[in-house]
Amino acid sequence: MTEESINPEVFPENNRGDYSAVQQVAYARDICDARGVRLTHIRQQVLALLWENKHPSGAYELIEALELQGARPIAPPTVYRALDFLIEQGFACKIESRNAFVPCASPERFNEHIFLICDDCEAWLELEDPQLEQQLADEATHAGFKPSRRVVEVLGTCAKCLLTQEV
Repeated sequence: MTEESINPEVFPENNRGDYSAVQQVAYARDICDARGVRLTHIRQQVLALLWENKHPSGAYELIEALELQGARPIAPPTVYRALDFLIEQGFACKIESRNAFVPCASPERFNEHIFLICDDCEAWLELEDPQLEQQLADEATHAGFKPSRRVVEVLGTCAKCLLTQEV
């Protein structure tokens, strides 16, 4: 593979765009207000940590980070309930292969989740591809299968890591 064929810009840093964790949490608050649901303090903290982390985060990693921020000891069920809420509202998604969580790129849409995940650096890219989502739905229907949720994970090596390996 030549350097020209690997484009690190295609694999941006985890769909973060130009927004900070503070801005993402404020956006989530606005969405929750519009939906009539409550984004509690702990939910906001967990969401901010997901946006700040450069890799998928496990629940116990989130607990440690919260306690380092000066929070009182936090029981695992508290964080799992916060994560369940964030997933239910489309703010986070579970990366099944890592048993870890990431923020969703477009929480205003309840889209299906298609992830490219780097085995080397753990960077991820959430794809939004309505055609692929429709094809998966059609295939499931054709097979007489009704999915309850769909998370597609493609594991491999990101462009940055590929370039590093070539050097």
